[in-house]
Amino acid sequence: MIDCNEARRPEDLDAFLKNSPILILDEATSALDTESELKIQRSLVELMAGRTVIAVAHRLSTVAAFDRILVMEDGRIVEDGSAADLRRCNGLFARMWRLQAEGLAAE
Repeated sequence: MIDCNEARRPEDLDAFLKNSPILILDEATSALDTESELKIQRSLVELMAGRTVIAVAHRLSTVAAFDRILVMEDGRIVEDGSAADLRRCNGLFARMWRLQAEGLAAE
């Protein structure tokens, strides 16, 4: 298996992902500034089409467009739904969403 961080050129990554039905993203944008994160997220939309995507993310904007989000706390799934549904439920996801939105507004 190749780590996406090991792919040095875009064509390396394209070849790696070409026939993969599952895409795993582990904190894919965690080390990026907000502008770079948005660029990567736009690129990922095309890569994710028609695939199952498993993403580990603390930046909730990374998963905002996903069909289904599982929120974990203390190793257990505590919420399950779309970002819009989870924001309406006013649970852990909604609290984290508000905190991150406030942090971005302060930047």
